[in-house]
Amino acid sequence: MSYDKTIVKKPWGYEYLAYENDKVGLWFLYIAKDQQTSMHCHPNKTTGLVLLDGEVEVSFLGNSNKLKPVSKTMIRKGLFHSTKATSENGAFVFEIETPVDKHDLVRLEDKYGREGKPYEDSTFETPKQEDCLWIEDKAADYNFANCNIKVEKISDIDVLNQKEDDENIMFLDGGILTDDKFWVVQAGDIVSGKIVKKLIKLFPTIDNNTMFMTIRKSND
Repeated sequence: MSYDKTIVKKPWGYEYLAYENDKVGLWFLYIAKDQQTSMHCHPNKTTGLVLLDGEVEVSFLGNSNKLKPVSKTMIRKGLFHSTKATSENGAFVFEIETPVDKHDLVRLEDKYGREGKPYEDSTFETPKQEDCLWIEDKAADYNFANCNIKVEKISDIDVLNQKEDDENIMFLDGGILTDDKFWVVQAGDIVSGKIVKKLIKLFPTIDNNTMFMTIRKSND
């Protein structure tokens, strides 16, 4: 099923697909103030969150973390989590998933009564608006949700050495490889510039199809 032309309405706000290839899906979420996603997990996919604007609290079964723009968190397969907007104007979030499967979902707890229920069906969909973000499969710059978003396609690993230590790099395709062709960083990973630069000192091989995104606040 394709979601590239629809907005999915949620009791906490809405979400829509902003980018997709055969490895990852990138979704934009708007979560209204004091609303939250279900306490859910994805048994078969890894997800990563980047907070674009506002403030959120990401809760797990045993603890919680507060995020401010443009911080990130990675969530392994099977880890139950919930995201709550705590800022006055709600929160704007990117969620990247790999592999692509919106129906890989188990809801444990939900304040809107969706425990144990699957992902929303087509009755919750509306057509996308003109202001919805769509990221093209090429190098480009976008201004969105009070952020400057830069998408780069590279084959020269030295480009990664130019990134700031505190800059989060979201890999959309390709990645960093060992000499034996094992992935060290791959599509779906969100890694700080500091960690990326440490990795490429030992593993200086990059896939020729590498594409990644960096996000900065507009006032930076």
